[in-house]
Amino acid sequence: MSRKLVLGVLLTLVLIVLWLVLSGYWFKPILLFFGACGVITAMALTLRTGLLDDESAPFPRILPFLSYWSWLGGEILKANLYVIRTALKPELDIQPVLTRVPVRAKSGLARATFANSITLTPGTVTVEVEENGFLVHALTRELADQEAFAEIERRTIAAAEGVHQSQLEQGEA
Repeated sequence: MSRKLVLGVLLTLVLIVLWLVLSGYWFKPILLFFGACGVITAMALTLRTGLLDDESAPFPRILPFLSYWSWLGGEILKANLYVIRTALKPELDIQPVLTRVPVRAKSGLARATFANSITLTPGTVTVEVEENGFLVHALTRELADQEAFAEIERRTIAAAEGVHQSQLEQGEA
């Protein structure tokens, strides 16, 4: 079987399951029909535009991404607590910062995941995406820590591209 056929079937199954889980309509025939029409339309457009590839259906990267998302969830929780403590201090010590974050990620999937991870983390927002970096707004100087951004990027690249720290340091990414 061709790789695109396997990716297409897997993506269709994932879309069906996702629709069923998120909609909650398991026993209403008309809504099931419209859900099926939505999945068929999405797949037809994906195939027609030639977007079915390893980035649009990154199934081989699922386990690394699950590990990444669990780590990111912990980081989001820590950032939430920091933002709450900062906002509730009697002396409001908020000093917004704009910083440029260099990006080494090559694939669109890794770059998008990195930018979205920064934005999902409370107190930081990716304002602009550039060729070799991101412009990030941070609520405080502590949240604009370049080492923290580098750690997010390292983990993003490992999940999305399968490149590990030793390869990044050697310039193989």
